[in-house]
Amino acid sequence: MAVRYIKQGISEQASREADARVRAVVENILADIEARGDVAVRELSERFDNWSPPSFRLTTAEIEEIVGSLPQRTVEDIQFAQAQVRNFAQIQRQALQDVEVETLPGVILGHKNIPVNSVGCYVPGGRYPMVASAHMSVVTAKVAGVSRIVACTPPVQGKPPAATVAAMYFGGADEIYILGGVQAVAAMALGTETIRPVDMLVGPGNMYVAEAKRQLFGRVGIDLFAGPTEVLVIADHTADAEMCATDLLGQAEHGPTSPAILLTTDEQLAYDTLAEIERQLQTLPTADIASVSWRDYGQVIVVDTIEELVQEADRIACEHVEVLTENPRYFLEHLTNYGALFLGPETNVAYGDKVIGTNHTLPTRKAARYTGGLWVGKFLKTCTYQQITPEASVYIGAYGARLCELEGFLGHKAQCDLRLRRYGEGG
Repeated sequence: MAVRYIKQGISEQASREADARVRAVVENILADIEARGDVAVRELSERFDNWSPPSFRLTTAEIEEIVGSLPQRTVEDIQFAQAQVRNFAQIQRQALQDVEVETLPGVILGHKNIPVNSVGCYVPGGRYPMVASAHMSVVTAKVAGVSRIVACTPPVQGKPPAATVAAMYFGGADEIYILGGVQAVAAMALGTETIRPVDMLVGPGNMYVAEAKRQLFGRVGIDLFAGPTEVLVIADHTADAEMCATDLLGQAEHGPTSPAILLTTDEQLAYDTLAEIERQLQTLPTADIASVSWRDYGQVIVVDTIEELVQEADRIACEHVEVLTENPRYFLEHLTNYGALFLGPETNVAYGDKVIGTNHTLPTRKAARYTGGLWVGKFLKTCTYQQITPEASVYIGAYGARLCELEGFLGHKAQCDLRLRRYGEGG
């Protein structure tokens, strides 16, 4: 396989060293919050966000005032996007059926899809208030039937981000906190004097938030490892440099560590896209961020065949994969490792991120090899049960007793033998 790197990002070693620094910072913050609770949360919020209100939780009156401050068009746009997300989530939920079946005479097996009781939804803020992330987590949890939904987002320029708060409220959040970063996810997961802990954390975030979720996994559930966003654009001779560059920079603007990769069979397109990116960076309003992520994490890769496009894309296992090729659905049929696919030039990652209805919380850093993105099923526990008749207990018990003895589990065998005596002939 001929793979040619026209442009590469930082080395794997440099990336690992950055990860180690983040890991140490997060470990210290989590330990501090576990030891000192609300006091530590407040100190961290003051240090990182310059934010220390009387209460981090918004009251009903505050929420109503914030929502009321928004233009009607903004409210309608939020509600339109949420309607799309809700509709697709409901369709997905309907596809998940409880089952109960008689597998042998008198043997009833089944499973139930049970919603998680409480979920903490993190909605990133910082430079960009990520309004859409509220749709993806809060709305989807609500459709799944989660009974307590806690939502956290950081302040923006010293006040609650109105549109994000509105999205949380319309989505169905039960508690809304203006609190960001590691301190937010830690407070939701570990609990403090004023915040009851949740059973599960969901939502994207920067490298620190993603690492905090990773370290908290086990004490609580998490949706997936969703760190800095990524995009892979797969292109052939039918694609054009303007669209490739626009769609790469559209994700690179997320943050200084967001990988953007062009994978193509057309070497001329590769060089044209490099030139077009430099041209667009001259006028892109977010070039201060996008230029850094493109410099450090951007890649341009050229291969020879469509089969090699598939092989290399599956190796990269990217979060967002745009397909700008002659036959986009070929990649739907053959790719196995991706968070979400965007097939053809008519669609793009921004549609998925903001409005079209699929969920934008997706696996990053090669996690697409083993998981899909956030969806209604992530909030459900598929739990099995069994119930059998006395006659079936004797039938199954005879097999069970022998198999337990085969493994040396004599206490297990005793459970089977008891049923054989109790329910067998003459029992």
